[in-house]
Amino acid sequence: MAASRKEPTILEAFFPILFLIVLLVINILIFGTDGLSGSNQMVLVISSAVAGIVAIFRLHIKWGKLQDGIVKSISAAMSSILILLLIGALAGTWLLSGIVPAMIYYGLQILNPTIFLIAACIVSAIVSIATGSSWTTVATVGVALLGIGKALGFGEGLIAGAILSGAYFGDKMSPLSDTTNLAPAMAGTDLFTHIRHMTKTTVPSILIALIIFGVIGFVSGTEGSVSQVKEISAVIVENFNVNGWLFIVPVLVLVMIVKKVPAVPALLAGALLGGAFAVIFQPDVIRAIANEPGESFLYQAYKGVMMSLYGEIRIITNNEVVNELLVTGGMAGMLNTIWLIVCAMIFGGIMEESGMLRVLAEAIIEKVHSVGSLIASTAATCVFFNVTTSDQYLAILVPGRMYADIYRKRGLKPENLSRTLEDSATVTSVLIPWNTCGATQASVLGVATLTYAPYCFFNIISPFMTILFGYLKLGINFYTEEEMVEIKKELAV
Repeated sequence: MAASRKEPTILEAFFPILFLIVLLVINILIFGTDGLSGSNQMVLVISSAVAGIVAIFRLHIKWGKLQDGIVKSISAAMSSILILLLIGALAGTWLLSGIVPAMIYYGLQILNPTIFLIAACIVSAIVSIATGSSWTTVATVGVALLGIGKALGFGEGLIAGAILSGAYFGDKMSPLSDTTNLAPAMAGTDLFTHIRHMTKTTVPSILIALIIFGVIGFVSGTEGSVSQVKEISAVIVENFNVNGWLFIVPVLVLVMIVKKVPAVPALLAGALLGGAFAVIFQPDVIRAIANEPGESFLYQAYKGVMMSLYGEIRIITNNEVVNELLVTGGMAGMLNTIWLIVCAMIFGGIMEESGMLRVLAEAIIEKVHSVGSLIASTAATCVFFNVTTSDQYLAILVPGRMYADIYRKRGLKPENLSRTLEDSATVTSVLIPWNTCGATQASVLGVATLTYAPYCFFNIISPFMTILFGYLKLGINFYTEEEMVEIKKELAV
């Protein structure tokens, strides 16, 4: 007679997570920032195996049940995987069409020496929203802004703080960002609902940061040259047909978001419109990408647009900074993130099906008696995983799976969880020296993490803002009584 299924103890439930943390720390020491290329994914698979061993041999759960849990968990993330692929395609055509370069060009025009810190923050935010990547923003425009700021007489820690504040604001708010897609996938909501809900805490946080940078900038009163910014702008204009018509595409996508058009058709429309605008406005860029001088333009246009949709394209100029900025990976560029999501959902599926996540969550929820304390606990958990696993993705993935059902039981819609994940996990990763984000940005900028961290006002304010909103019950979305009846039935199954 088969042994009956057992309830996991706290120790049994925590052991796979502890194993995951230890293995990730080792992984970071060996692979550093290259962990997303495959080693972090393998760590999740191995940790899933450990969780499976605990579930089978300690809790007497059959493999078939665990496999069903894995399939269910991955299925829940499929819509986000589709969105990620389309975002890769959109990023490609928006680069090819000149939309992203135009955003960068006009963003750079607002730079003014008298308000340099505010301008650096805003420029970084614009570029990060356009590219969906804080890392790309910092490695390109950020490096240029750091040099300009130092020439103007500002301290490098302060300049880096302004750049990173803007870059991580843009990273959070951009539909092109992998973390902005990862958080709603883990919480169980959709991308655009997540972004709309995030504005409630993110906009006040960046406004406070801008006020602080403005006060510091006006008190400092430094002045100098902005030749590097002019050089970048000149290179963009030289290689692209930059004009206001290009903004029709992002405006249309924005209108679709506001009108609550589902993410998949909205992003597909944006990607295809980007390809059409590339044909209309950037024929020279298309010819360079297609690299088929003997063929007709129709042939070249088809090949160039298709390449931008599925794979990596690079726009080569005579400026290295611009070259680093004008590159995108298309759909293929999203595969590592998708790989990570699938592996994380395997781990989460086993942890959920075995009851281990539920036991850990119940241990936490026993000490949580209000909306504010639940959100504070979530934020603290995210920071804990940023510190211990040294990876912002894991700081979103694991707490996202841990807290998803707790929020539902408390009547809180999933966008409250996804917002808290971003307000705490995404932005604090860069403040930790041994985290992949902190190590990378310190290396790219040449400024020590602990030197810039005190000036990353947006990143510091964000987790406190989300906790404050939780305790004050501001901007919190609750389920209706009818919805709660259905949720209780679902959770009881």
